[in-house]
Amino acid sequence: MKSALETLNPTRVKMTVEVPFEELKPSLDAAFKAIGEQIQVPGFRKGKVPARIIEQRVGRAAVLEEAVNNALPQFYGQALEEHAVRPLGQPEISDLKVPATDGEDFTFTVEVDKRPEITLPDFGSIELTVDEATVDEADVTDRLDTLRARFGTLKSVDREVREGDFVSIDLSAQVEGEEVDSVTGVSYEVGSKNMLDGLDEALVGMRADETKTFTAPLAGGDRAGAEAECTVTVTAVKERELPELDDDFAQLASEFDTLEELRADVERAALRDAKLAQGVAARDKLLEVMLEQVEVPVPESVIEAEIHSHLEGEGRLEDDEHRTEVDESTRKSLRTQLLLDALAEQESIQVQQQELIEFLVMMSQQYGVDPNTFAQSIDQEGQIPSMVAEVARRKALATVLEKVTVKDSAGNVVDLNETVPGTEDEDEDATDAPGAASGDASEEAKVVTDAEIAVDEAEGSQSDPTREEKADA
Repeated sequence: MKSALETLNPTRVKMTVEVPFEELKPSLDAAFKAIGEQIQVPGFRKGKVPARIIEQRVGRAAVLEEAVNNALPQFYGQALEEHAVRPLGQPEISDLKVPATDGEDFTFTVEVDKRPEITLPDFGSIELTVDEATVDEADVTDRLDTLRARFGTLKSVDREVREGDFVSIDLSAQVEGEEVDSVTGVSYEVGSKNMLDGLDEALVGMRADETKTFTAPLAGGDRAGAEAECTVTVTAVKERELPELDDDFAQLASEFDTLEELRADVERAALRDAKLAQGVAARDKLLEVMLEQVEVPVPESVIEAEIHSHLEGEGRLEDDEHRTEVDESTRKSLRTQLLLDALAEQESIQVQQQELIEFLVMMSQQYGVDPNTFAQSIDQEGQIPSMVAEVARRKALATVLEKVTVKDSAGNVVDLNETVPGTEDEDEDATDAPGAASGDASEEAKVVTDAEIAVDEAEGSQSDPTREEKADA
């Protein structure tokens, strides 16, 4: 096989491939065999029909189609390897010429988007400025109040509903006079705004056994987005009583004996979170600066395919204003991934199994899914290489973050070692019982078996949301 490469633009190439008949013949023989096992010809056993009889029965075109469909991915892959092309998305096959008779060459042309060549500068001279890591009394008070709320009690009250109250309600919705949904006896915190738009405003000022109607767009179901006439009835009103902030509360809610000790621990947690916020801000600002300094061309056909898929999924293909927003975010996302992939390659970043496991556990927590179930799911969907690539990108960005200078708004140099996520304390929530461990040490162990899949195979192969693919003829 021989092939020629033509670069159409920084992100797209055209390859012309010529395959001698001798190299296609094994696929042709396999096609005759496969078809011979599917047809029955009087006088011949199944699978023993001669090639010439098969060709007479089904036609040469059918045999060639079978052979080419099986051989094309192989020859396309060889051409990619020969020219060191790393594809993005699906190839476009054209000028397909199959041999009309034995001895003729098989030729085809393929156009495909590819990863651009990216020249990376030295990022070490970058200086970043982030906010100071400070903790004020209001922050500490809010955190203590949140902790108190966990130990609060609800009591019924005979008064109008206020924001922050807990109410029991019956709720129904009608569209054009037809009831589309209804619930009874639902407990709801007024002001949480996690049900229908307008519900919180309707509830404030109501009393038990009072009914009110309001109009709101439906949030889900077959009629999502449709304006509905909603009816809400309050059946009970309760307010939350918070425990007093004293030594007894400190002993109830934490491992500490005094309120002073509890408050000091909450202050430490708040300061830790402020420092972590500095690290996150530094990382985000660094990425913005890197994108400004480096030209990262992106393939238009890949961008358009991603935009179309996104809008189609939302049912908003005709929304031009939203299309502009999606276009901008899609371009930035792809530029970011291509840049970090190039950086990971330059830095020879490798992903260890434990790093992948920790990433999977973190992702499963964000989605509220059991880590083992999450790992099994992405394995079945073939997403492990994508997860490995994402960990590699994060590690690559971290290597640059270690080299740059970060100062706070007061001019003080920020010690990034105090802001880098991954310490034992990071996963503790300041609203959890201070001083107590908030995670289950066995959680990572549960995901190990499923996270160990394909790490070795994925190392060195960069994946992206456009799914680098072989030909699918």
